[in-house]
Amino acid sequence: MLKKTLCALTAATLLLGAQAATAAEYKIDKEGQHAFIQFRIKHLGYSWLYGTFKDFDGGFTFDEKNPAADKVNVTINTSSVDTNHAERDKHLRSADFLNVSKFPQATFVSTGVKKDGDELDITGNLTLNGVTKPITLEAKLLGQGDDPWGGYRAGFEAEGKLALKDFNITKDLGPASQEVELIISVEGVRQK
Repeated sequence: MLKKTLCALTAATLLLGAQAATAAEYKIDKEGQHAFIQFRIKHLGYSWLYGTFKDFDGGFTFDEKNPAADKVNVTINTSSVDTNHAERDKHLRSADFLNVSKFPQATFVSTGVKKDGDELDITGNLTLNGVTKPITLEAKLLGQGDDPWGGYRAGFEAEGKLALKDFNITKDLGPASQEVELIISVEGVRQK
């Protein structure tokens, strides 16, 4: 009986080890401008105002066969916000919005990944302006494979929404401008 139990435990350990070995770690390729964290918000309800964060870093693990094992971890330097308008960017960095002098970084740390058809629902904690709240990103694998430099890459796009008031951003921009839409595109290089 003891021998059967030990064999079963050994087999289970080997299977779990093999499963864990298939999850690969990727570093987001920000050096080659192959990753973007962008956002948009309605301007008075008449048009979209687009912006981006120029300075961020992070990585993810990706296991196509076991999405529940996937993880995402990103840090954004909030002072790098850029909407192509210097005065607006200065205002966005102020205490009215991102409060970058007090909270110079925003982070996203995933807490779970679920496959939903062709998409991945990535739930995680976003910390912004000193407030941590859960958000869900809808992500899609764009492609994966060898690159010309001997590496291996995987690329994803993701979208999500957040309410400004949830992150203690109380500046009233009007009824059409209460939510920010996130538009994210990342390419990761598999780590060896």
